[in-house]
Amino acid sequence: MAGKFKVGDRAFIVESNRFIREVEVRSCAGGMYLVRFLDSVGGIKLRENRLFASREEAEGSIKGKKTMQRRIGRRMISDTEQNGRAV
Repeated sequence: MAGKFKVGDRAFIVESNRFIREVEVRSCAGGMYLVRFLDSVGGIKLRENRLFASREEAEGSIKGKKTMQRRIGRRMISDTEQNGRAV
C-alpha cells in the first residue's frame, strides 16, 4: 500500500477540531504515521486520514461552529441573537 506521505514530508493535523499544527512525517508502517511536531517537542502516531497536505485542506475539514441556544422566558434564542450579531 503506497502512502500519501513519505518520510521527511511536511503535513498538517487538526487537534480538538480547532487547532491546526504542522508536523513532519518520521515513519510509516501499516497505515499509521509517526509524526513529529514542528512547533514543540514531541510527536504522535496517527492514521493517514488525519494528515493533510496543506493548511487549507486541514481548515476545510474543521466542522462549522454550532449555534448554542438558550431559553429566555418562553422564547428560544441563539447566542447570535442575544449578542445582536449575525455569524
